[in-house]
Amino acid sequence: MRNGLPMASLRPPAAVRAPFEGRSWREFGYVLTGLPLSVLSFCLAVTLVSAGAGLLVTFLGIPVLAAALTVCRGFGAVERARARGLLGLDVRAPEPARGRTGGPLSWMGATLRSGASWRHLLYAVLHFPWAVFTFSVTLALWAWGWSLFTYPLWQWVFPLYAGQDGLQVYGDETRALYLDSPFEIAVTSLVGLVFVLAWPWVTRGLVAVDRLMVSGLLGPSRLATRVTELESDRGVVVDTAAADLRRIERDLHDGAQARLVSLAMDLGLAKEKLAQDPLAAAAMVDEAHGEVKLALQELRDLARGIHPAVLTDRGLDAALSAVSARCTVPVSVEVDLPGRPAAAIEGIAYFTVSELLQNVSKHARARRAWVDVWRTEGRLMLQVRDDGVGGADPVAGRGLAGLAERLDAVDGVLAVDSPAGGPTTVTAELPWRS
Repeated sequence: MRNGLPMASLRPPAAVRAPFEGRSWREFGYVLTGLPLSVLSFCLAVTLVSAGAGLLVTFLGIPVLAAALTVCRGFGAVERARARGLLGLDVRAPEPARGRTGGPLSWMGATLRSGASWRHLLYAVLHFPWAVFTFSVTLALWAWGWSLFTYPLWQWVFPLYAGQDGLQVYGDETRALYLDSPFEIAVTSLVGLVFVLAWPWVTRGLVAVDRLMVSGLLGPSRLATRVTELESDRGVVVDTAAADLRRIERDLHDGAQARLVSLAMDLGLAKEKLAQDPLAAAAMVDEAHGEVKLALQELRDLARGIHPAVLTDRGLDAALSAVSARCTVPVSVEVDLPGRPAAAIEGIAYFTVSELLQNVSKHARARRAWVDVWRTEGRLMLQVRDDGVGGADPVAGRGLAGLAERLDAVDGVLAVDSPAGGPTTVTAELPWRS
């Protein structure tokens, strides 16, 4: 703080900082370097495609067209790297054009069938006039802005070396108008200041169109992106299922199975002592009876964690009420659903709320929690709130990160709002599938 004011309040406004920020100059550099690259890619693309189209009457047209598309893809890689370095826009490379056999004919066929290759050609054609326009506007605005803004510093050049009083605005055979009076010089500088302040914002707006063109034409197609997402989601589902199987096996091995082995040994000892010491055998049978109860309880808990019977029989409302009753803090449950979703979605919703309530019991130090479930616009919404200490981090916490991955596998979303000091609100969104 300085003079009782925070340092952030002493910073100049964004409109004043923009002409000097690194982002503005990087975007300006993107525009300046874009024109020569666009001219080169446009000329090569148009020349090669025209030659290939003209030679299609012979076999030579096919390799020329394939070469033209390959050149366009090469320039597309340069454009993605330029956008990544100067604009901070990270666009993944599209799927490569690979033939089935790996031979030249197979490669040419794959290149000509590739939609990404033709999108690169379209980018080369469309970006050329846009690059000319943005280059002209931004460079003119920058040059005129700084020239007029600094006019009071170099106005003396005209009377000393050009033989005139100042910058000429108008002139004919009888009259000439120069910017030479103090008022005119001040107005000129103010006009230049307006241009200087407007230059980064105009550049930013023009570059936004470049961002759309690069991400829309030089990246992977929506189908390819969706396939990649589905492959990733499939891997998450497989990993989650394997982790669940390992957890079930561990719980059975360390819990119910160990208890049943001990039970079998106790019953064997009781059988041996039944004739010699009936009282000791009865005591051992009584202990075995207690072990059976504990084993049954562990098996019930394990089955409830996988998919409770109440969820199958009565749906989310009853199942969430049951799991809320086992929470260490009072929980209010409100379920407003017009029907029941698909069993898989219902199971994930139950698991999500169950895990979140376990987090409330273990980490939140809350006095109360609330669970709300409703449907809106084809989505199943879950929200768990508590009045605890907050600070839940979905990145650092493995439990929340695992929940987010599990929901993402079915096109779901997990949003965590947990400031330090609380309260915590976790909202999950799942697709509604009947």
